[in-house]
Amino acid sequence: MTKPNYHFITGLPRSGSTLLSALLLQNPRFHASMTSPVGVLFSNMLHQFAAGSEFGAVVTTEQRRRLVRALFDAYYADQTDKKVIFDTNRMWSAKLPLVMDQFPGAKVIACVRNVAWVMDSMERRFRANPYELTKLFNDDTERNTVYSRVDTLAQRNRLVGYPWTALKEAFYGEHASSLLLVEYDLLAQVPEKVLPLIYQFIGEPAFEHDYHNVQFDAPEFDAQLGMSGLHKVRDKVSLESRRTILPPDLFEQYSALSFWKNTSGSNCNVITTKSVTE
Repeated sequence: MTKPNYHFITGLPRSGSTLLSALLLQNPRFHASMTSPVGVLFSNMLHQFAAGSEFGAVVTTEQRRRLVRALFDAYYADQTDKKVIFDTNRMWSAKLPLVMDQFPGAKVIACVRNVAWVMDSMERRFRANPYELTKLFNDDTERNTVYSRVDTLAQRNRLVGYPWTALKEAFYGEHASSLLLVEYDLLAQVPEKVLPLIYQFIGEPAFEHDYHNVQFDAPEFDAQLGMSGLHKVRDKVSLESRRTILPPDLFEQYSALSFWKNTSGSNCNVITTKSVTE
């Protein structure tokens, strides 16, 4: 039996990865979903045979390589009718050497967005759940005000800061040519222009998507986080125009973090406004 081709979805939260997965899932050749546990399973397994561990000296590099591949094959074993698997996890940006070693032809699609609007979106979800103490914050000090909440999320080991730093590593890294950055605003505004460019990047034949009937929701997952609606996709793909609810100083501070606007020094592929108008 022919094994499927693997590609990966990563990037910033609230930047379109769930929307992209929902669209790709319309293609019967593809399997795509929200964050999978494969990355976490890999990380946990790595600790068991890392240097200094009980089994570190007896598990060879080749055995480790086979164990990691077995995780993917076992987890997706029921997707036998799919030719392409998209595994989603924000950690893949920081694991490109492993991804490329396991799947030399794989492509990584990273969804990005002005970080100020990422924070705005997270803050809106927080305020939409006023009777819940979301697990995104550890204590009242972190969740007290919009300033503490945004600063907490921006820390380098937290929900926004970690994928931002991981993506920056990948953007300037040796495997950047296998990385494609997709801006949320473009994906939501002109999906019919963006999706063909993604198909071209991964080397797949074009597919006619329905941008007016998109289905995806994960209420059980969101309930565990204490933040409902986090992964619900609207039926029609569109870009909502709105004013930010962040104070002006916060919005300005985080708007300055879109490093992907300057591609000098990087071999990364970026879908830009020019890309979709040519």
